[in-house]
Amino acid sequence: MVYTLFVLFALGFLLLFLRKPQSAKVAKLLVVIPFSVFIYHLFLLNQFHSEGAFLIEHKWIPLLNINLNLKIDGLSLLFSLLISGVGTLIYYYAAEYLKSTVYINRFFSYLTFFMAAMLGLVLSDNLISIFVFWELTSIASFFLIGYNNEDSSARKSAMTSFLITGLGGFFLLAGFLMIGNITSTYSIQELLTSSAVLQNSPQYVLILVFVFLGAFTKSAQFPFHFWLPQAMAAPTPVSAYLHSATMVKAGIYILARFTPILSDGNYWNYTLMTVGGITMIYGAFHSIFRTDMKAILAYTTISALGIIVFLLGIGTEYAIYAAVTFILAHALYKAALFLTAGIVDHAVHSRDITQISGLRKVMPMVALAAFIAALSSAGIPLTLGFISKELIYESTLQMPHWAILITALAVLSNVFLACAGFMIGFKPFVGNIPANHPPIEKPNYRLWFPVVLLSLFTLIFGLLPLLPGAGILQYAFQSIASKTSMMELKIWHGFTPVLLLSVLTIVSGLGLYLLHPHVQKGLKTIEKLNIISPQHLIEKLALGIQQFAFFYTRLMHNGYLRNYLIVIILFITGLVGYRFVTSVPYFVDIASISKFEIHELALFIIIVISIYFTITAKSKLTAIASIGIMGFAICLIFVIFGAPDLAMTQFSIDILTVVLFVLVLYKLPPYLPNKNKKIIRRDAVISLCFGTLIMFIAMESLMFPATKEISQFYSENAYILAKGKNVVNVILVDYRGFDTLIETIVLSSAAMGVYGLLKYIGSHEEAD
Repeated sequence: MVYTLFVLFALGFLLLFLRKPQSAKVAKLLVVIPFSVFIYHLFLLNQFHSEGAFLIEHKWIPLLNINLNLKIDGLSLLFSLLISGVGTLIYYYAAEYLKSTVYINRFFSYLTFFMAAMLGLVLSDNLISIFVFWELTSIASFFLIGYNNEDSSARKSAMTSFLITGLGGFFLLAGFLMIGNITSTYSIQELLTSSAVLQNSPQYVLILVFVFLGAFTKSAQFPFHFWLPQAMAAPTPVSAYLHSATMVKAGIYILARFTPILSDGNYWNYTLMTVGGITMIYGAFHSIFRTDMKAILAYTTISALGIIVFLLGIGTEYAIYAAVTFILAHALYKAALFLTAGIVDHAVHSRDITQISGLRKVMPMVALAAFIAALSSAGIPLTLGFISKELIYESTLQMPHWAILITALAVLSNVFLACAGFMIGFKPFVGNIPANHPPIEKPNYRLWFPVVLLSLFTLIFGLLPLLPGAGILQYAFQSIASKTSMMELKIWHGFTPVLLLSVLTIVSGLGLYLLHPHVQKGLKTIEKLNIISPQHLIEKLALGIQQFAFFYTRLMHNGYLRNYLIVIILFITGLVGYRFVTSVPYFVDIASISKFEIHELALFIIIVISIYFTITAKSKLTAIASIGIMGFAICLIFVIFGAPDLAMTQFSIDILTVVLFVLVLYKLPPYLPNKNKKIIRRDAVISLCFGTLIMFIAMESLMFPATKEISQFYSENAYILAKGKNVVNVILVDYRGFDTLIETIVLSSAAMGVYGLLKYIGSHEEAD
């Protein structure tokens, strides 16, 4: 399976090089990729059914407990099947939907990369590898949301989602590192036995905060929800994939995976119930005031994610079973409704439900599929949405405290969601086509077939609930609750309070839908409150940070190299000097210092004279020559004190520096000695302070005994552990491998930046 992920990443990369004339034709064949992955996971599901959960091990960095182990259990299989199954239909749909776009190969490259990252995320058993895939999903979603890169709104939406989810990823990594530090393992399988250790740790609350921030930002929980409606600027296949079964469910997956590890019945549960409950009612309420089909779907998605988080917070057997059932139901009907919105937009070039009607006459199959998806969204009997909604009500009614109030909030949220579902699945298709409307082209079967298939599955699972209930949903429940559920999904449970609440929800949702033209007028009133919305407040904060950054940049990065050097030297002098004065016991045994030999004195005099000529020279060439002499004298000092390798390095650098200075001498501005006495005095004081500090540090270091343990370890183990005879090279490549890798990345990034600037300047010069 690890190699499958690598193949998917490789395919995503290779698709970037696909020639444009062939892209549209090849795109229709790419559906084989997710479909093959889907079939493979069906075989894994069969293996899991007979053998139980198992681990696919693959070593990565074993010394740091970082491995690419893949955990195959009910929860990972549920998400993997959704990712690859819904992904198959998205590939099929997008090949037709985007066939006329110029960069369709890029789209499928990003999509394949994203699918691989999502699969890696939900299958990984190691926290560090989970984080790596987590960040890869953020990067891939950035490119997908910003696919229409010539559209400023798409670019802004992509950047907003990346910043929000990227910030959450930073906190998630901090939480993972703290968990690993406390338990000495990054394996989720091993963490299941360390739940008590984590919950009794003094850092437990901080770990919860970090994990919550990561999950809430990814899954668009209040107050981080606002990036999701903005992400509707992405092409419809992207919205359907990311916001039904994949990206926004990543945070849900993390919360579900860590429920048996971090759930304490107190902080964990009440936080999820509070945040999930607020998000649930907030998103549902806002959805009924929108008229754009994708905006409605965006807010209903926010609400649905809040419902799942809320159920995980309740944490009872019914609630967890309701959560996994709703994950499946929501993925099916929401993907269908998103694709429906894309078909409508593709046909009439509008998504405003107040301007669209009668489309059932042009696209009857789409209308029928949208009706079924809307019924599932509203929780109508004989759909999977009905069964999941009944489980939600059963969960809230069984709560020991505030059951009536919480159930009322759940009912109210579902009423709003039912109305929103009718707005999407009914409104564009009922009535008559406007008389003056231009001819509407019937959608290609490649567009409506995925919608029909998704709606068909939500109907089949609603009519035969034991099909998923006794299989994948039961397995997913076991992964979260760590026990087998005795519940069975049924169409009919008799006349119960839950059934009464379902009827109330359906009737109220339908009534609200009929009153929607009057309700929608309240949007202007709602918009007046935008000044206190999380989006507005966070944008104001971001603007303040940006203004501070401009001020700081103008103050500290003003383009003068001498100012940069002054700031650096003053900072080091102040920081190190303070630490030196307050913490280091200063003493120097003059008698223990070796005597000044005549050759040392000669070199010292040469260095002093070179310094004098450097600062008093009236030509660049004289100053450069003086600096070179100074460097060579220091090289001789290294030789005298037994460091010939360091001397050779210094010698090479000095020669190279002098040569470079001489070569660019004619490019430098005229030599203008500074005659401002105030500046000269300032520089002299700063130099004197810094030199004095270095002198004291050097003298103090002579008083401490030299420790050889580290150097001895390197010399003794360089060949044994790293198979290298050059100790310095081994230190750089193996012992300090990460440091060298990061330095390489920094230099590569700087080189690409310089190359980009040169290309930019060159193109503008040609234009001029």
